[in-house]
Amino acid sequence: MKSLRLLGVIAVSSWLSIPAVQASEHHSGHGSMAGGGGSASQCQKASLERFNPPHLAKVAPGSEFSFYAFNIDSPEQLSATVKKIPVELTAEFKEPYFLVKGRLPANLTNTAARIDVKASAKSSHCEEAKGWLVIIE
Repeated sequence: MKSLRLLGVIAVSSWLSIPAVQASEHHSGHGSMAGGGGSASQCQKASLERFNPPHLAKVAPGSEFSFYAFNIDSPEQLSATVKKIPVELTAEFKEPYFLVKGRLPANLTNTAARIDVKASAKSSHCEEAKGWLVIIE
């Protein structure tokens, strides 16, 4: 009797999982010929990590900052601003990432400033933007 119940539970649970399997196959990221939504899966989104100095750190005017950029083809895809002031960046390839460095504007003093970084891409689905705050003394 217990084995019949167990068999029934297994049969019902496998029957209920069929729509989930079909949905996952249908939405597996393969775009249609008509351009239906596959573009986001055709790129590897950039990743911006390991921000230095860390969030809310106290720093001097003109201090250097750095971060890692993964999944980009070239440093030209990167841009940065500090309080909406464009900042020049340098990048060194360190396999599998770029070590990116910049300097805070020297004229910013006694203020909090957001460092905004952006990795551009051909598709807006593949772009990445992050930022963090520092306290400039």
